[in-house]
Amino acid sequence: MSDPGNSAAAAVGADRSLGQLVASATAEMSALVHDEIALAKAELRQDVKRGAIGGMAISIAGVFALFSLPVLSFAAAYGIHNLGLGLAWSFLIVGMAFLLLAGLLALIAVAKFKKVKPPEKSIASAKQTAAVLQSVKPHTRAAEEKATV
Repeated sequence: MSDPGNSAAAAVGADRSLGQLVASATAEMSALVHDEIALAKAELRQDVKRGAIGGMAISIAGVFALFSLPVLSFAAAYGIHNLGLGLAWSFLIVGMAFLLLAGLLALIAVAKFKKVKPPEKSIASAKQTAAVLQSVKPHTRAAEEKATV
C-alpha cells in the first residue's frame, strides 16, 4: 500500500543527479535557516517592545512614588501634630524616621557590597587559556609560507 504521489516523487528524484539533489538540499537548508532567523528576529523585536513598555511603566510608577513622598511626609507630620505634639517636633520625628530608614538601607548595602568577590573561576579559566595559547607552537605550513614570501 504505497502512495502513488510518493512513487512519482521518487521517480523524479531518481532522475536527478547527485549534484542536483545536493544543490536542492542546500537551497532548502538555506531557506530554512533564513526562515528561522526571521522568526527569531520577530520574537526578539516583540520581546524588546514588551520590555520597553514594562520599563517605561516601572519608571513612571517610580516617579509617582517619588512625588508622593512629600505629601505623605506632610500627612505623617500633621497626623503626629494632631496627637498633641508641636508641629516642629512632628516634622522632626518624620525627618528622623527617614534618616533612620536611609541609614538602615545604607548598612544593608555595605554588607552586601562586602560580599561581592571577583569572578575567580572565570579569572582562573582565562589564565589557563592564556597559558595554553602561549605554549602553542605555530603551524609549520604557516612558517613555510612566510619563508617563501
